[in-house]
Amino acid sequence: MKQLLSGNEALALGAYHAGVSVATAYPGTPSTEILEYIARFEDVYAEWSTNEKVAMEVGLGACYTGARTMVSMKHVGLNVAADPFLAAATTGISGGLVVVSADDPSIHSSQGEQDNRHFAKLAKVPILEPVDSQSAYDLMKFAFDISEKFDTPVMLRTTTRISHSKSVVDVTGTRTVLDRQPAFPRNVQKYVMLPVNARFRRPFIEERMVRLAEYAETFPFNRIEPGEKDLGIIANGIGYQYAREVFPEASFLVLGMTHPLPKRLLHDFAGQVKRILVVEELDPFLEEHILSLGINVKGKEFIPRIGELNTDIVEAAGKKMGVLPDKPALTKITLTNELPRRPPLLCPGCPHSGVYHILAGIGQRLRLPGAKAKEQKESPLVITGDIGCYTLATYPPLNAMDTTACMGAGIGQAIGMEKAGLKSKIVATIGDSTFLHSGITPLIDAVYNQSKITVIILDNGTTAMTGHQEHPGTGISAKGEQAGRVVLEDLVKGMGIKDVQVVDAFNIREVRTAIRKALDNPELSVIINRGACAVRVPRGVETRAIDMELCDQCGICLLIGCPAIQTEGKLPLIDDTLCMGEKCTICEQVCPRKAIKPASQVKTGAPK
Repeated sequence: MKQLLSGNEALALGAYHAGVSVATAYPGTPSTEILEYIARFEDVYAEWSTNEKVAMEVGLGACYTGARTMVSMKHVGLNVAADPFLAAATTGISGGLVVVSADDPSIHSSQGEQDNRHFAKLAKVPILEPVDSQSAYDLMKFAFDISEKFDTPVMLRTTTRISHSKSVVDVTGTRTVLDRQPAFPRNVQKYVMLPVNARFRRPFIEERMVRLAEYAETFPFNRIEPGEKDLGIIANGIGYQYAREVFPEASFLVLGMTHPLPKRLLHDFAGQVKRILVVEELDPFLEEHILSLGINVKGKEFIPRIGELNTDIVEAAGKKMGVLPDKPALTKITLTNELPRRPPLLCPGCPHSGVYHILAGIGQRLRLPGAKAKEQKESPLVITGDIGCYTLATYPPLNAMDTTACMGAGIGQAIGMEKAGLKSKIVATIGDSTFLHSGITPLIDAVYNQSKITVIILDNGTTAMTGHQEHPGTGISAKGEQAGRVVLEDLVKGMGIKDVQVVDAFNIREVRTAIRKALDNPELSVIINRGACAVRVPRGVETRAIDMELCDQCGICLLIGCPAIQTEGKLPLIDDTLCMGEKCTICEQVCPRKAIKPASQVKTGAPK
């Protein structure tokens, strides 16, 4: 049966047909859809874990009982999960364990770009890399078989284009039903990593890599596609697709297992062609390993290390290498008019808009769009931020964030600034899902070390940035069922924090009062700014409009950064197709002239 599947959907279906019974993940582009897809199957336990480290640990425990387990995450998620990932490589497994790492070349939706093949090399575990949705589906069965045959976790690495591109998949299998009852046979030497046992496991890891290298020689997804002998291409992942399009006549060595490499196969291929170009995204991972075998190849001399590849880049590499004629490219059709650009902004009716508008005002950062920047000076308020859609508050007109590093770092950074002696007031802002992911431990650190910062938890009741997944604070599971719920204010109070305020995100006066009170408090304070994500609630019945008889064009409403508030000429207006109406009303509350009202109360007229 043929199906049109994205790479992520193919991975999930392949895992299901391979007999996976436990799937864990934390949402993050480009990996999110893997768990969303597999959670539809009733006979698979699927969970959104608190963070990637927990997902890996839950997966490790499950595979110890004999269950086939898949753990999926984006590339930076593996940074969080590195400790149990490396531990899994040492202890080995019982049931198969496949770890999907979805890398994000060109940083489409991440805080950084990295090549996670290095993680697998560090852990000394095999890497499988699909070149399309079909191989993503097929490789899953091999991944679980390899895991169990060699007593190892297996990394299955994708990149953004493989994860999200759709192609036809010949779904040849049905679900493999494994005749296994969950059991955990006690094996202290294997599973308890005391130093004496870890030293016992260490030689096994090296011997395992030798056996895996031998297996790689006959692995069916490492294959030679013969062609002209003048040029040979060694490629993996999406790079294979681009190279195949640019060099249709060349000979190809396609690598589906990129660690360990098949040495004999590589030497065999090198003996068949005159010149070799390695086409791979990001780091010269393959190139360096192949060069170490004494095989002369070219790669990053012509292929960039940064960002995604495409056919233009690969074609340019061929011209630089001298294997393609350096002739003008085909004339491309260009648009006579540029498409209108959309600046990155928070959504209309976003519950984060009000709190950042207030913080920006306190920090004296508010500036009308198009106005010249003020002379740089130290702000009376430093705002440390975190990973989430609220990071968009960095942009004008709010200009309300000073740091963003990684999940949960904002609170720790605020503590560090305070302890270093910074005189400015410091506020750390963090989303509800991010707080549960990795903000709890730095807040405990703030309690323990008597920090005097203010922490604002932006509770919009979802993991919004990655597509509105549930989390422990929502009380809904990955399968959409009722689950246990963590009440944020109870959790924070349980840490021993006395100054805890819960405010309505859409009540500007209440939010402003709470922030002023917290900043005046010489002790650690926490504000929970609670309001539903605008994308998850229906629009209000009555939108807002500007009464031009009252408006003096002060521009304060524009400083919220709401996309529904625009200008026509110099006059502000509210787009009623975007306005959330009475579900928000932040603009109505901040207008000093009371010129913003329910649309039914506004008469037409010229401004005074």
